[in-house]
Amino acid sequence: MTLEQLRQSASAAQKKCHIRCCTVGGCLSANGAAVKEQLETAVAASDLTDQVQVSRVGCMGLCSQGPLVRVASDAADVLYRQVTPEQSAAIVASLNQLSHPESSHLKTQPMDSPFFTRQHRIVLENSGRIDPEKIEEYIAASGYEGLHHCLREMSPEAVVDEITRSGLRGRGGAGYPTGLKWATVAKMPPGQKYVVCNADEGDPGAYMDRSVLESDPHRVLEGLAIAAYAVGANQGYIYVRGEYPLAINHLQTAIRQAKRHGLLGSQIFDSPFDFRVDLRIGAGAFVCGEETALMASIEGKRGIPRPRPPYPAESGLWGCPTLINNVETYANIAPIIRNGADWFASIG
Repeated sequence: MTLEQLRQSASAAQKKCHIRCCTVGGCLSANGAAVKEQLETAVAASDLTDQVQVSRVGCMGLCSQGPLVRVASDAADVLYRQVTPEQSAAIVASLNQLSHPESSHLKTQPMDSPFFTRQHRIVLENSGRIDPEKIEEYIAASGYEGLHHCLREMSPEAVVDEITRSGLRGRGGAGYPTGLKWATVAKMPPGQKYVVCNADEGDPGAYMDRSVLESDPHRVLEGLAIAAYAVGANQGYIYVRGEYPLAINHLQTAIRQAKRHGLLGSQIFDSPFDFRVDLRIGAGAFVCGEETALMASIEGKRGIPRPRPPYPAESGLWGCPTLINNVETYANIAPIIRNGADWFASIG
C-alpha cells in the first residue's frame, strides 16, 4: 500500500468514540495494562464494540496521576486519572454523560487546564494519542511524510541545509549544532557511512528517551532514515540500554512494521535510497552512553572511550564516517522537514 492508502485506511478505522489508556512508564507500573483489559471487557459487555475503540497509548505527561484514561468523542474530551481496573466499567457506563463529567464520582482532569494548554508539543505531539505498536496510527498522524518529502522532492544537500537553518542543536546535552554535524559526515568521501541513535541515557532517573521510544518509536525511525539519506548512509544502529524492555519491544515491533510496509529496506518510496536499521542492546554499562564507548560496544568490543580526534564524523564505526545523535534529536527531524526550518527556528 502507498503512504496515502495507509493513511486513508487508518482514518477509516477510527470509531465515533475513542478510549485511550496509557500503558507505558508510571501508568504501566500502576496497573495501566489491567485497566485497558477491563475497559475492553466492559465495552464488549455493553455491546459497544462497533462504536467504541479502546487503544493503548504512550505517555500523556501527567504521570503522578496515573493510570490515565482519555475518552474522546464528538460530545467531549475527558481525561480520567488514577483509574483502577474496577472503575473501568463505570467509565464505559458514563459514556453518554461525557459532556458533564463532574456528575461522575470518577476523578477527571480538564483537557483545557493550564497543564495541557501551556504545552507546545513537538517531539511528544503523538504521545498519548497513538498506539505505539500500530504503524497505521503513526502514518495517520502525518508519519513518514517527512521522509517521503525528502526522497521525492529534496536532495541530500537540501536536507542538511534545512536542518542547519532550523537551528536544531543536539538534545543529548552538549548542544552541538545538528546541521553542522550532518554536514561534516555528508562531506566525507563516498563510501560506507553509518548513522547511530544513542538511546543509552545513563543518568539515574533520566527517562526522556525512554518515554519517546515507548510512546512513538516510528518518529525516531523516520528521523534516523532522513539523517541517513542526508549524509549518504545505508545502515543505521539504535543502541538502547537493556533496562528499557518496553522501549526495546516497541522498537523491534516498529522496525518489523516499517520493513513490511517498505519504509525500511531497498528502494524506499520507489527511490534509489536503501536503508536498514539494526538494534543493539546495551548490557548496563554507564560509560556506553559516551559516543566512542558506544561505538566500541556496537563493534563487539569492550565499551571504553577513545581519545578524539578523530571524531566519529571522520572515523567512527569500523573506521567509517559515522553520524551519532540522541533520541530526542532524531525525533525533531520529521517535524522540521514537514513544517520547514523557519517554523522551528521561530520557536526559540
